[in-house]
Amino acid sequence: MTTEPPPPPDDDPFQKPPDEDPFKKQQPPPQQSQPPQPPPGQSGGSPYGGSPYGGSPYGAAPPPPGAAPPPYGGGAGDPYGGGPYTNDPLAGMPPLADSGRRVLARIIDMILVVIVVWLLTWGFGVNEYDVDTDKIQYGKSFGQSLIALLLYVGYDTFLTTRSGQTLGKKWLHLRVANLDNGSTPSVQTSLVRALVLWVPFAFCCACIWTAIAGGWSFFDKPYKQGLHDKAAKTVVVSTG
Repeated sequence: MTTEPPPPPDDDPFQKPPDEDPFKKQQPPPQQSQPPQPPPGQSGGSPYGGSPYGGSPYGAAPPPPGAAPPPYGGGAGDPYGGGPYTNDPLAGMPPLADSGRRVLARIIDMILVVIVVWLLTWGFGVNEYDVDTDKIQYGKSFGQSLIALLLYVGYDTFLTTRSGQTLGKKWLHLRVANLDNGSTPSVQTSLVRALVLWVPFAFCCACIWTAIAGGWSFFDKPYKQGLHDKAAKTVVVSTG
């Protein structure tokens, strides 16, 4: 009698679900191994395993004069014996997004969040500028900066973790993907990406930092990454 527990049923709620990320790159199928060679004397030709027509008695016949030698690895495709995926992490992923479309998507996202920030700060009586009758003092409100930071980071992190797309990216057919496997970024990856982009924006550099971090993709090669992409190891790809 065996002491092993019975396997869990198919509808077990604690059974780990399969990975259903439709964007994750699929691993290539394993290469089929060569069938075993028959021992000498059973090949039906030369008693030494060679060709019955005078070929090499030690295996495959040499190429005819003037022919190119066979590729390293012996298989078709990669002449160095590699599989269908090379070391390029972009292999099997959609094309990288155009940097101009990325900027336009970011502007759309900023406008959407700025509207919400303005409504909240207006409702709570937090002003961007304090005006005195004797002199005008321009001091950026810490409260408004904090509200803006929380909204920007929360907006970016939640939507990027959910589908890799903010509203701006969705409308312009763009998506954030992990550089190593093309899947949708995790919560941690999305949070790092959002913090690098929005913390300087909210507290010191505003649009200057956004232009630098996002504009980096115009010059970065080969992955067109912004500074926030580099910190999170992500890329932005086109979905249509």
